[in-house]
Amino acid sequence: MPGFVDSHIHIESSMVLPSEFARVAVTHGTVATVSDPHEIANVCGIDGVELMLRNAAQTQFKFMFGAPACVPATIFETAGGCLDVAAVTRLLDDDRIGYLSEMMDFPGVLNRNPQVMQKIAAALERGKPVDGHAPGLRGEAAARYIAAGITTDHECFTIDEALDKINAGCKIAIREGSAARNFDALQSLIDQYPQSCMLCSDDKHPDELLLGHINQVAARAIAAGRDLMNVLQVACVNPVEHYRMEVGLLREGDPADFIVVDDLIHFGANQTYIGGELVAQRGQCLMPNVPTETINHFEANPISEDALAIRARSQKIRVIEAIDGQLITNSIVRQCLSVNGFAVADVLRDLLKIVVVNRYANALPSVGFVTGFGLQSGAIASSVAHDSHNIVAVGTNDSDLVAAINAVIGSRGGLSVADRGQIDVLPLPVAGLMSTQSCQSVGTHYSQMDARVKELGTPLQSPYMTLSFMALPVIPALKLSDKGLFDVSVFNFVSLFVDE
Repeated sequence: MPGFVDSHIHIESSMVLPSEFARVAVTHGTVATVSDPHEIANVCGIDGVELMLRNAAQTQFKFMFGAPACVPATIFETAGGCLDVAAVTRLLDDDRIGYLSEMMDFPGVLNRNPQVMQKIAAALERGKPVDGHAPGLRGEAAARYIAAGITTDHECFTIDEALDKINAGCKIAIREGSAARNFDALQSLIDQYPQSCMLCSDDKHPDELLLGHINQVAARAIAAGRDLMNVLQVACVNPVEHYRMEVGLLREGDPADFIVVDDLIHFGANQTYIGGELVAQRGQCLMPNVPTETINHFEANPISEDALAIRARSQKIRVIEAIDGQLITNSIVRQCLSVNGFAVADVLRDLLKIVVVNRYANALPSVGFVTGFGLQSGAIASSVAHDSHNIVAVGTNDSDLVAAINAVIGSRGGLSVADRGQIDVLPLPVAGLMSTQSCQSVGTHYSQMDARVKELGTPLQSPYMTLSFMALPVIPALKLSDKGLFDVSVFNFVSLFVDE
């Protein structure tokens, strides 16, 4: 059968370089991805995109990279890279770039912002499709967004939202990743609109990538009673045709890109061929390792506990409510726990401190409160913090928070967990996003840290992935950037304390 294609993924989320991602993906029958490199672009600009292109070119795997449309994603956080209209146009002129990646600035599209529209026009003039990103956009607003030239959206989390966008002429990438899991809500579309859907993971952490990829989602679709040919249409065919990828679909004259599976129920990949070459067999990758290179942008110095102190200005605070399996959060108001005039974490009510530290320059941390993480002890931190990848941390006390944050700073990027003097860190030396190690090594270390965080009390299925979206001020409703608490509904900063 044709090989699987992930129609929207950030390779950086796997915490390994593209060549290493490919070595694992082919064992699951994936032959190609539509890859948005905006994570590394937010850290290192065009130089980061070039590193991804160079590394990917050294493998048989068929990566299609896009030109990041929104770097920085907003002006409301500090980023390390900036891709203006000229830079985006330069990338779109590169034959290795196949599309304009997700246009997250949907207010800019709706208001027909000149710079936003120039980026879209540059892609359309070159015959390259434009990806969308408009969570929750419905009705006339969704139709106006799509009419600007947007062709896909992977952010739908309700069937009604997806139907509005399909009816406006947009293709829906049904997302099932490590943080956002929308398959159950949207899977009926596979039979209702098989020509208008694709499958994607968006973000796939290394431990889950080792277990499976798009093959798992296809198997779930079959188990849910979806028609086999429709499943193959959305999992294999539609991305290739939509993005005009040079990926074979078992047609005469096509490249010999295909997989041999044990059955059409579980889709266990027996063999994977790319360009006629056997690249994986029975779970073993046959592609060679690729030499690695690193790039980074990390300037922050260690912080002290004093930097996290918040003097209580009222009894009520705005709190970010994290939702398991979703990128969106809720904005709620809770009573503040005050000790000696300072607002502190309240473990009994699951009101924990959340901190964002600017990684690109020394600046005072931004501090707020979050619920949903459920930690009973300790703290976690990460330099994977979409989209600008500053350092984000959540913890039960300032001492462990500082230890976790400084462990990430000491490694110039990575994930950490700290609890009463015990610290573990997974270094990510490539832009603070990726390791130069194997996926097996990274996945094993990540699984150990994930288990440790769950021992500390979190109920979240993927706590580090959920943490990474707490600083993303383009996804509703309340987030914390390095510049302060941000309310996406009003698209502006708000005070932590609520006037009584």
